[in-house]
Amino acid sequence: MGRVEGKVAFVTGAARGQGRSHAVRLAEEGADIIAVDICTDIETVPYPGSTVDDLKATVAAVEDHDRRIIAREADVRSFSALKAVYDEGVAEFGHVDIVVANAGILSIAPGWEVTDEQWDTVHDINLKGVWHTAKAAIPGMIERGQGGSIVLTSSIAGIGPLAGMSHYAASKHGVTGLARNLAHELAQHSIRVNSVHPTTVNSPMIKNQAIFNVFRPDLENPTEEEALEGFATLTKMPIPYVEPVDISNAVLWLASDEARYVTGVQIPVDAGWSVR
Repeated sequence: MGRVEGKVAFVTGAARGQGRSHAVRLAEEGADIIAVDICTDIETVPYPGSTVDDLKATVAAVEDHDRRIIAREADVRSFSALKAVYDEGVAEFGHVDIVVANAGILSIAPGWEVTDEQWDTVHDINLKGVWHTAKAAIPGMIERGQGGSIVLTSSIAGIGPLAGMSHYAASKHGVTGLARNLAHELAQHSIRVNSVHPTTVNSPMIKNQAIFNVFRPDLENPTEEEALEGFATLTKMPIPYVEPVDISNAVLWLASDEARYVTGVQIPVDAGWSVR
């Protein structure tokens, strides 16, 4: 029997990267999935967005584990769109036990050079979108009366500073605070709320030329191999980044009954960055 057998998980940003990994890892352990992703490029973001084909690949990967999945395109900035997908999933599966508010973006600039548009887009997706995700699910979880687990994706930038990421760090610190406060508010309903804090993850968010350029500003159009040296500054262990499944394993644990009394905590998956 899987560690989340018979449970239903609502996962945002599920088309690729960490979100797909979370959906698949939870499915491996018995959960059915309600998956959401915007599936388009996003203004002010310097790398390509997810695609419809990416979301279809997530569906196939979950179904390979004989689990059910509803996957829809929706923007977490729109509460009504997100709630519609959530409601559709509940109508199909009956309930939601696990919420993984994972959708997020990254752009990089010195704090004093961040444009209003960059600031607003990062905050609307990384913080407001996370709040929308929790807000869509919480009333139904309370009404059902069976508790549950909500996991918010923050970052090492949600517990410490990163150069060139003031707007991103502010949004991720906000996620950390949101998780702590929701944990306080929802404990009486046996709904646990925690945050995960990845360092650099081997995903499309960093595997692109724009980010390679940021991590190796001394080179013109550095290759991925050349960027690895820069990535390694965000870990302490001798690796350039962690894998999506490393975050998914933390999410799975927090979602499972193994963590039934764990709430309001921050789980770094950072290869030692926080003790560097």
